[in-house]
Amino acid sequence: MTDTLADSRTSSRVFTEGVPLVVDGGSRRSAAERAEVLADPGFGRFFTDNMFVARYRTGQGWYDARLTPYAPLQVDPSMATLHYAQSIFEGLKAYAQPDGSVATFRPEANAARFVRSAKRLAMPPVPEEAFIAAVDALVDADRDWVPTGADQTLYLRPYQMASEPFLGVRPAREYLFLVIASPAGAYFPRGVQPVSVYVSEDYVRASPGGTGDVKCAGNYAASLLAQEQAGEAGCDQVVWLDATEKRYVEEMGGMNLFFVLGSGDDAELITPELTGTLLPGITRASLIALAEEMGHRVTERKFGVDEWRRGVADGTVTETFACGTAAVITPVGEVKARTGDFVVGDGTPGPLTMRLREALLDIQHGRVADTHGWLHRVG
Repeated sequence: MTDTLADSRTSSRVFTEGVPLVVDGGSRRSAAERAEVLADPGFGRFFTDNMFVARYRTGQGWYDARLTPYAPLQVDPSMATLHYAQSIFEGLKAYAQPDGSVATFRPEANAARFVRSAKRLAMPPVPEEAFIAAVDALVDADRDWVPTGADQTLYLRPYQMASEPFLGVRPAREYLFLVIASPAGAYFPRGVQPVSVYVSEDYVRASPGGTGDVKCAGNYAASLLAQEQAGEAGCDQVVWLDATEKRYVEEMGGMNLFFVLGSGDDAELITPELTGTLLPGITRASLIALAEEMGHRVTERKFGVDEWRRGVADGTVTETFACGTAAVITPVGEVKARTGDFVVGDGTPGPLTMRLREALLDIQHGRVADTHGWLHRVG
């Protein structure tokens, strides 16, 4: 691992000394074709004209960094990631600003988490400045794909995978790092709607010492069966419990959770503490900062299902919401569990939930001053 770390540091200049735009072998879509997509982009359905690609080889480091037309990859059937799941990813967004510029939101936090994910999976990390340079290069090249509609964004997906062709349980010696982009419509085009959740008591998302605190692809594959179980129960999402006691709430799907106690100016927020099994969400950290600025106390601690149920019953817990890059904030209205169902508040989005959501969206879209320095201007 020491060699791969050294390779990563010495080769970061490949990303930062200017990235060539390779245009042979592909074509840009017309303005009319692009406008048709942007009129109703949905989420993850369409992709921009280009992608960023870089390669890594042990002893050589990162090399061949370039922008190239978006196209299928040609891979060897024995490619290591297909067999041993050395694969990590990030998700962030670019936002059209009122002055016509484009900005990404806290990309340095995504870059740092990408490094942590790589180290956990014994992969050579992409240097943080190189990660940001790659994202910037793609956004700058495809800035015409950044939507300008209400709460629309350009979703960015950096990812890294083992590309060496071999069979054998060891870290690969070759990797691919890519960044692709997809225009995204408003998450709640018909207004913010609360979701129903199913408490999973059969499966767990992550266990102590595992990979719950990094964004590796295997975490999400392991969640799919529980999500199907939630759907069969008539719910939109699954809520994960801790692996040890199955008593404490951890996450909702791939999102962090918050619980609001009380109301008005005295309302307090509780969010499950980061124990190594939860993903340290960037939206989570941003909302904690905003809530504290509003004068609300935010406590990070264990929060049990029984406490949640009792709090809703006696009026202590007035709101519940999940947060993440895609939706920013998603209110939780109904909870289903084998031990009994319950409705949070009156089942509608709570006032603090909506206030925090609007506060963060206003910063991201440049509607208010960015006093935190969270926006990263591109170009």
